[in-house]
Amino acid sequence: MTITLNHTIVPARDKNAAAQFFARIFGLQVESIGHFPAVRVNDTLTFDFDNREEFESHHYAFHVSDEEFDAIFARVKEAGLEYSSDPMHRNKGQINHRNGGRGFYFYDPDGHNLEVLTRA
Repeated sequence: MTITLNHTIVPARDKNAAAQFFARIFGLQVESIGHFPAVRVNDTLTFDFDNREEFESHHYAFHVSDEEFDAIFARVKEAGLEYSSDPMHRNKGQINHRNGGRGFYFYDPDGHNLEVLTRA
């Protein structure tokens, strides 16, 4: 049997707003899975958002195609979100070109550090 990650809980101050933000930026749809607003990231994985008053910032990295990168990057810029080429956000307004690809980092409204990259 191959092990696959099925879902993960993403803590948020407002689970519905967080799910809508994530879906909008990544060009996905929000589904309702009982208590959780969820976003299907791929065929096997959903991000299930849940309310929390306190939580640590998490890092989520997404390997995407060049076309998906362009679309996501355009939505990030259109939303006026700050982005950087590095995970510590020192190189603001830049993307990286690691392994011959492209990548960048940005924070969601709850402070989670999201990474988008075209080469692993």
